[in-house]
Amino acid sequence: MTTVPLLAIEGLCAAYGEAQVLFGVDLSVMPGEAVSLMGRNGMGKSTTIKAVMGMLPATAGSIRFAGEALAGQRIYRVAQRGIGLVPEGRQIFSTLSVRENLVATARGNGPWNVDAVYALFPRLSEREHHLGSQLSGGEQQMLAIGRALLTNPRLLILDEATEGLAPLIRAEIWATVRRLREAQLAILIVDKNLRALSELCDRHVVLERGRTVWQGNSTDLQAEFETVSSTLSV
Repeated sequence: MTTVPLLAIEGLCAAYGEAQVLFGVDLSVMPGEAVSLMGRNGMGKSTTIKAVMGMLPATAGSIRFAGEALAGQRIYRVAQRGIGLVPEGRQIFSTLSVRENLVATARGNGPWNVDAVYALFPRLSEREHHLGSQLSGGEQQMLAIGRALLTNPRLLILDEATEGLAPLIRAEIWATVRRLREAQLAILIVDKNLRALSELCDRHVVLERGRTVWQGNSTDLQAEFETVSSTLSV
């Protein structure tokens, strides 16, 4: 595996107006690697994602993707570089059909097209002509993932991908992420399920009050499971 990170974040600081939220976040994702980003609510996880995607300007530090600086890039330019986002809250188009939602983001000649998404999520094929507003929460999450995959990303970011879903649907989403990871798609995933993340991801990053306070691989996480767990639950 190459030693050059696909995504490299160093000393990232960001703020909402005068309220600083990030105080020096360090994080990297290698090609083909799955990395978890963990922390309690309000610790800066989603703010980090927004900074990566160009939704929020960085006030200090650097964000590089495939060696190119992302600071100051517009959102659509970041997506064109090869980053696909599954946002918190899904944010699908409720007045468009399943197929229309998918076609709206389709880009490039990579492995992902509408048929490939339907093969990954047969339920979406069955609901192809239903509006986004007519889907269950789990189906909406599948659609959000499928929509991101249709950008044919080099890095897939999932922000709270299983939040608010029934246990069976959560298990299906985890199984899907595992298949994507086995296909060597680089993944950065924000979630609260420490046990699932420890089994799925190669490395893990914990944020607290806008700072990176712990990093390690899954072996490290197993050795310090109680310590990390207590950090996330305080």
